[in-house]
Amino acid sequence: MTSETTTTAPVGAIPAQPGPTDVTDAGVGREREQTPSEVIPGAGPVVRPGERATVRLRETGPEEPPRYAPEWLELRESADAAARAHDLLDPLRIRLANMPGKAGTVVHDLGCGTGSMGRWLAPRLDGPQHWILHDRDPYLLHFAAVASPRAAADGSRVTVETRRGDVARLTPDALIGASLVTASALLDVLTREEVDILAEACTGAGCPALLTLSVAGRVELSPAHPLDAELTEAFNAHQRRGGLLGPDSVTAACEAFSDRGATVKVHPSAWRLGPDEKALTEQWLRGWVGAAVEERPELAERADAYLAERLAANAAGELRVVVHHSDLLALARPTGGTS
Repeated sequence: MTSETTTTAPVGAIPAQPGPTDVTDAGVGREREQTPSEVIPGAGPVVRPGERATVRLRETGPEEPPRYAPEWLELRESADAAARAHDLLDPLRIRLANMPGKAGTVVHDLGCGTGSMGRWLAPRLDGPQHWILHDRDPYLLHFAAVASPRAAADGSRVTVETRRGDVARLTPDALIGASLVTASALLDVLTREEVDILAEACTGAGCPALLTLSVAGRVELSPAHPLDAELTEAFNAHQRRGGLLGPDSVTAACEAFSDRGATVKVHPSAWRLGPDEKALTEQWLRGWVGAAVEERPELAERADAYLAERLAANAAGELRVVVHHSDLLALARPTGGTS
């Protein structure tokens, strides 16, 4: 079995890419100009016809702009942090503390984006940590490296390196020495085959996997609207395009890890959006409705009126949205030990 075909660079070796986005000291990008009605790339998500979802870590040519804007990832970070399942941290900590032959924690963060998972998780784990950040986009990798945490929960040192590569090439060899594989909003943009590859790599390496914020296919909007269910159904169908798992991803991942001997725990991790999250709600609404209409163009006229009504309610602070997700912790049998 061959090792992962990626390039590796230490923190600071990846230059910021020229373009319309500036990098701040915190590693967060801000657009110089943005039309208010535009959907930030990645919100929704909405992909162009014929394209695969982008968090596959697939390397592409320099002419292709990032499809997940740092602005979208920044906008959702606080909602992601509030939603992630804290109940999965104790069993994860116990497993990490009892893994054989580990002097520190080595974490592979797949599809890291701007590094929000590391900013959330690293300060919640004790002991020295080394994070290996994977993404296909060197621009996002730069943000992630700049803004990565430097200390664990007990003050131990946290170090980072970045790699570009494709999750479909992950093998147990690529994860030699790994203590943990983690990802955020990744499972639902994978195929069943890719989830099987991920499960095989993690269980083959004997390391646990914490895979958070996979869409569950359910949303709740208050006040309710007659078109809510129809748009939800169309959006879910859009997410399953091209063989992607979409809202079926957690079930598929549970099967894939369980079939390989892992113990799997699943916990809800919903976004709960109200007046304090108006900007995120607006972008989510535009992307959600846009994807539904792309899947079912006959909805366009009614969806336009629906979106205008929902955006007005959001701006007035009268809209509440619950976007359901699931977090999954797969505890593979450690190599050389027992589960």
